[in-house]
Amino acid sequence: MKEKKSISRRDFMRKTALTGSGLAALPLLGFASQKESDKRNSGSLSGPKACNNDKRMLGSLEVSSIGMGVQNMARKYDTTYPYRPEMVEVIRAAFDSGVTFFDTAEAYGPLECERILGEAVEPFRDEVKIASKFGFDIDPETGERGRGTNSRPGHVKRAVEGMLRRLRTDRIDLLYQHRVDPEVPIEDVAGAVKELMDEGKVLHWGMSEMGLNTLRRAHAEMPVTAVQSEYSMLWRGSEEEVLPTCEELGIGFVPWSPLGVQFLTGWIRANTRFAQGDFRGLEPRFSPENLAHNVALVDLVNTWAERKEAAPAQVALAWLLAQKPWIVPIPGSTNKDHVIQNIGGASVQFSATELDELNAAVREIEIRGERLPEPVLNMTGVEAPTKT
Repeated sequence: MKEKKSISRRDFMRKTALTGSGLAALPLLGFASQKESDKRNSGSLSGPKACNNDKRMLGSLEVSSIGMGVQNMARKYDTTYPYRPEMVEVIRAAFDSGVTFFDTAEAYGPLECERILGEAVEPFRDEVKIASKFGFDIDPETGERGRGTNSRPGHVKRAVEGMLRRLRTDRIDLLYQHRVDPEVPIEDVAGAVKELMDEGKVLHWGMSEMGLNTLRRAHAEMPVTAVQSEYSMLWRGSEEEVLPTCEELGIGFVPWSPLGVQFLTGWIRANTRFAQGDFRGLEPRFSPENLAHNVALVDLVNTWAERKEAAPAQVALAWLLAQKPWIVPIPGSTNKDHVIQNIGGASVQFSATELDELNAAVREIEIRGERLPEPVLNMTGVEAPTKT
């Protein structure tokens, strides 16, 4: 029954593309009459075809080449609260355009983004892959936050039971440890996840922003499917050790914040200032003095957007896809037009010469300022204690 619903939904979208309501939706599909430059500047959909039929492998898990992050659908960066039914439709529009990989976490909301995703994909659950994350001390019933991290085996199992209810599913396709718990050996965490796998409640597991020694220990205990860490033109730290380690071990890589929290879309400029409560206002790289320097990267992306007749976001995503065949970015948005625009990034191609030129230009721009506030940065690269 689920399969019939999902097929009919996609068939409907295809059949109406050139008739009736389909004609009315043409601006959403990239055929609006306004100038391409205007659309790029306004953030409207432009550039390559907004369809993502390409697949990539994260370990043994097949997903769409561009996924979708479901993080800000309960509360946006700018501290506003999106309209929930509209968020459900945004997720379904991504699926209709070929996205089969959706990423969320119990910490987003907390809990609420999992509920939104679960409602959205329920009609076609068997056609998509869902990733979520545990690892913070969050009550799975109330969402109340406790101490920083909590990966004790009993808590992990409770967390997953809550995820399954909120996501309206019987399994998590990819379950990440969101942050390493410095008090729990990673072997114990892997053991808890293995028990969940044996029960069919988890199919693959991954890690996020972990220490590299902990990643190796985790992988030795039970093969890790994917690592999730920040990576984009704005922050390339993963290139130093994380990506080479993933390549060595055969682990897929999922960049979070592939658009640099909107920076690489062109929405943030030298004079941008963030509202109170907007997390980006706490990031040193976006302080007024650093931002004035760092916008050189935005200028570079805009230049390439003109050159490739694409939107800046599409260029940024295409750049990530071109780095390694096992990288799957997960841009997020609460705007349907922007989601569909992001998907079009899979259609932007660079020749070998173009990629060398772009990579060299990106490397020449030194980004000033740390990527995260110090307390958050201190939770990255953590090594789990040795099992005694």
